[in-house]
Amino acid sequence: MSGNQNYINHVALVLDASSSMSHMRGKVIEVADQQIAYLARRSQELDQETRVTVYVFADTVQCVIYDKDVLRMPSLKQLYRVGGMTALLAAALKSQRELAQTAQLYGDHSFLTFVLTDGQENASHRCPDAPGSDPRALVGAVAEMIAQQEDNWTLAVLVPDQMGKREAMQYGFPKENIAIWDATSTQGLEEAGQVIRDATEKFMVGRTKGIRGSRAVFSVGAEAVNKDTIKAAGLTPVDPGQYRLLPVDRDAAIREWVVECGHTYRTGGAFYQLSKSEKIQARKQIAVLEKKTDRVYTGPEARALLGLPGTEVRVKPDHNDEFTIFVQSTSVNRKLVPQTRLLLMG
Repeated sequence: MSGNQNYINHVALVLDASSSMSHMRGKVIEVADQQIAYLARRSQELDQETRVTVYVFADTVQCVIYDKDVLRMPSLKQLYRVGGMTALLAAALKSQRELAQTAQLYGDHSFLTFVLTDGQENASHRCPDAPGSDPRALVGAVAEMIAQQEDNWTLAVLVPDQMGKREAMQYGFPKENIAIWDATSTQGLEEAGQVIRDATEKFMVGRTKGIRGSRAVFSVGAEAVNKDTIKAAGLTPVDPGQYRLLPVDRDAAIREWVVECGHTYRTGGAFYQLSKSEKIQARKQIAVLEKKTDRVYTGPEARALLGLPGTEVRVKPDHNDEFTIFVQSTSVNRKLVPQTRLLLMG
């Protein structure tokens, strides 16, 4: 991207407006308006142009706002009306096909779509926006469309339960772009709004590092790491003279093991290998190790690369064939796990 080209984000909300959403109508409007206010603020802070599109779907799919500057967005109060069935597949198809017609001239354009539904697909085969009436053909059309999307497209969906998640996977949504929300309460919808905001934050911070799209937008962990994302994030390896990797072969506290291996323990200088799902605080540093070369990458970009927000967050160690995640320890008695390694910096 040349220096005078700007980042342009096209963010779409595709909202279920079927009858079962009627008890949450006010909350949907509130959550969507909050998301738009948040996008407006972050767009200015990160100097990224953001354009918002909103679709609502029930028996049919309707675009109520198209590619409008986020700083000029109206409230959805007058635009979100409920009633009807759930044409989920038609909504996915129509929203992505129409957005694909948006001009992508002069700028680094990226498309991020969140579909929010509280139920199962049950109306697309009768919907004028869907090709043909065979439900199987519809599923195939959506899966094919998702598979063919370019690397600057991110399509995510929030579903009400495990069955919804299984169906979304059959439709071709990437597994880590599917989140489950509690569709039974306005509190659940509030939490869904927070999940969307966190994912958007990860997306927009990733944009500043050259990452154009994601197939793991709801995932925080090792899946986000590969050679391309490391390069895009501008990570440079730490000088090999600046760190040591110590194998851990028995249960031991971190300071005890460092001393036993003949080194001095300095608080904050030892990083343990992430081996189970755990909460990582905002101030903790992260290091990423390339298994093949034992190269280590660290710094704030390493946090951004894993999609870690500036708040405490739960991280999964996710199996990754090429990279291992290490987390800074700030305690002296953190228990180390045998058959892992310890990274000693400095």
